[in-house]
Amino acid sequence: MSGSDDYVYDEATGEWRPAGEMPAAAPARVVRDASGNALADGDSVTVIKDLKVKGAGQTLKQGTVIRSIRLTENDEEIDCRYDGIKGLVLRTEFVRKR
Repeated sequence: MSGSDDYVYDEATGEWRPAGEMPAAAPARVVRDASGNALADGDSVTVIKDLKVKGAGQTLKQGTVIRSIRLTENDEEIDCRYDGIKGLVLRTEFVRKR
């Protein structure tokens, strides 16, 4: 069997199609912190500068550790939890992976 005889199941159409006719897969998304390290769901990060949290009346101090982050649809933001602050979203430019 040569490479041109390979077939791939297309879930969108429900048909087996020649591999050469399948559209190219989208490149994998990589979310990076302020230092350029790749972030993933569940990682812990450290805040690299004091941040005033709008609506919470609190300030996250430099060095604060945030555990179990979640990536969002926006590559520049992460969703996380911190004591007393619900729905906290931080920009990746203000955190560094631990």
